[in-house]
Amino acid sequence: MKALVSPEQIRSAERALSVGTWTITFGAVLYSVLTVTPLMSGHTPNGWHWTAPILPLVVDAAVVIVVRMDSTLARLGGDGGRWPTVLRWLTGLMTLLLNVGLSALQGDLVGVAVHSVAPLLLIVTAETSLAYRRAIASALAARESAERAERAEREHQAEERRQRAREDRLAEWEAADRSERERREHEERLAREQREHEARMRREEREAAERRESTEREEKARREAAERAERERREREVSERERREREEHLAREQAERDAVERACQKLLSAGPATERLPEERAREVARAAGLVGLTQRQAVELTGWSAGWIAARYQELRDTPAQPAPIAA
Repeated sequence: MKALVSPEQIRSAERALSVGTWTITFGAVLYSVLTVTPLMSGHTPNGWHWTAPILPLVVDAAVVIVVRMDSTLARLGGDGGRWPTVLRWLTGLMTLLLNVGLSALQGDLVGVAVHSVAPLLLIVTAETSLAYRRAIASALAARESAERAERAEREHQAEERRQRAREDRLAEWEAADRSERERREHEERLAREQREHEARMRREEREAAERRESTEREEKARREAAERAERERREREVSERERREREEHLAREQAERDAVERACQKLLSAGPATERLPEERAREVARAAGLVGLTQRQAVELTGWSAGWIAARYQELRDTPAQPAPIAA
């Protein structure tokens, strides 16, 4: 009996094969570029030596394409036909000839042998990795086929067991189905009656709620109307009170102005002073003169005080906010 290989072991082997193949491929490509470039440089016209690495890069790019596509086709279980094989061997031989070309032209057999190692290893590795991958793909396909057959057999046996179990339970189900159907019908009848009762209760509750909402809306409308009327009444009272206060304030101001004017006229009716008035009396006369709009010169004549003193009183009158008050006679 063959030993079973786990999928993880197969994936590990594929990774090792892939890493090894690509390591050899890139090593051979790098070695080929370094080896072939001097050969191409020696057979390139002057001024074009910079093109020497192009040919080995082109050939090695074809090698990379072949290795990559062979790896993908082998993983998919496909076959590209004879042209991939022709390209694989053609690029391998080109790489071999280009690598040993310089040593062969110089007659260096050791150099030919040394420089043929990487191309030959690349050719054999490409063929071997392709064979490995095809063998792995074939083995996996066979294994999957066997596993599918085994699963199908197990499923067939399980289906037979399920069929027998269904047949065994069928009689029980048929017997229980009638009682279950009767039970469901009874429950459905009860549930229908319950739903009808709940619907009737919800309808009655909804009608009651609508009546309450209507009553609340009417009550709210009445409250809002009463509040609006009360607010308008208070606003009218406030407006009337403010109007009366303004009228009373204006009347008081007018009375005060009249009193001040009479007092000022009384103070000024004495005419020009023949001598300087007492200071308190002079202050009252100067204030009265300022209030009625007399000039400072006229105030000097009425009080007998100097122009500077009168100017100071006028300045005090201008600096003091207008506050009508009784003036002593």
